[in-house]
Amino acid sequence: MIAVLDYGIGNLRSAEKALVHLGADARLVSDPEVAATATGVVMPGVGAFGPCAAALRRSGLGEVALDAIARGVPFFGICVGFQLLYEGSEEAPGVAGLGVLGGTVRSLPEGVKRPQMQWNRLCRRDGTDSALLAGLGDEPWVYFVHSFAPQITEDVVATCDYGGEVVAAAERGRVWGTQFHPEKSGTVGLAVLRNFVKAYSAEESTAAARRAWISSAQ
Repeated sequence: MIAVLDYGIGNLRSAEKALVHLGADARLVSDPEVAATATGVVMPGVGAFGPCAAALRRSGLGEVALDAIARGVPFFGICVGFQLLYEGSEEAPGVAGLGVLGGTVRSLPEGVKRPQMQWNRLCRRDGTDSALLAGLGDEPWVYFVHSFAPQITEDVVATCDYGGEVVAAAERGRVWGTQFHPEKSGTVGLAVLRNFVKAYSAEESTAAARRAWISSAQ
């Protein structure tokens, strides 16, 4: 089961529907005990960093997210859900993120319209080998709605040009994140989510084999 974390920050059903469309067993989950059993986790986010961080803490799903990442469960943060993986944000000084990825979320460059609410091209970072971006081709178009984005670090696998180089996606092992909305990005977005479902399916197969081995040993 892929748990789409529902921590009370708005309608998250579009991400769930996109995953179900791809054949995944994806469900909106608000109960931490249920979410803890998932073999894949998606953390969307809409709105502002501060309220989302507070809602995640209140729900108890922040600890679930950290535990899943520590156990190597495939994890995908989307938009503000991606930003929450970082240490903090200029949007909410003093409010801590999960700190899984190093760095701070910063305002979009001066002189551009905020939010960026448009289709834009992804530009792969040189030298990156990304499972998240597998099969997408060169400079695919995806859809953004945001006024803030993480700073560029070694985990970044793609950027876009919006008054300068702006982070669009990051990947560290089984932790993936996109500043763009894959569920709103047409066939390219579905391809990104399909890549995640493949990673989840591999984890589920491994987990099933592990359960079978334990059962036979007993």
